[in-house]
Amino acid sequence: MTYDLYVVTDEQIGHGRSHAELARLAVAGGADAVQLRDKSLSCRSLLTAAREVRVVTAEEGALFIVNDRLDVALAAGADGVHLGQSDLPVECARRLVPPEFIVGVSVRCADEAVRAVAGGADYVALSPLFATGSKADAGAGHGLAALASIRSAVGVPVLAIGGIGQRNVREVIAAGADGVAVISAVVAAEDVAAAARGLKAQIVAAKEARRRR
Repeated sequence: MTYDLYVVTDEQIGHGRSHAELARLAVAGGADAVQLRDKSLSCRSLLTAAREVRVVTAEEGALFIVNDRLDVALAAGADGVHLGQSDLPVECARRLVPPEFIVGVSVRCADEAVRAVAGGADYVALSPLFATGSKADAGAGHGLAALASIRSAVGVPVLAIGGIGQRNVREVIAAGADGVAVISAVVAAEDVAAAARGLKAQIVAAKEARRRR
């Protein structure tokens, strides 16, 4: 699985664009994975949005992940679910899904990452890496040292989310991230596809530089 650029949709900062439209533009710009995240929608409305995003990602060959809601992810035919530390435990989710279904987990430190992987997580995401305004409940950033510690502790892909953009994405990859998850850096842009394209180019270049070290 490739998680180089993982875009989280957000209609509130998306300039009136729907989750499906944000997904379409992000994937056109090179996003490898799209996560549907919307705390305000009812279950049925979220499922409708999820099915629309599923169509977009299936057509373009991108991964589709639903935030928090395993039931919606399964009903929409998503590729996976992303769980927080207060959501359904990863080991419980693992027992409910097909073997190929992706389960990702937000973590704050290496210990949480190790526990998540032991429970069956396919990837972990340090959240937040830097302070961010996109998630009001995210808290203070954990920093690049925490990212490097997690990378050393687990064998699954490690993502980072929070405060990442054009100005710092290269240092995030250099610190060991296998990919970056972004919200405002892409979906809040006037030109979503161009923003995604620019970030993806930076990530690819940073990974190549890391391989040469």
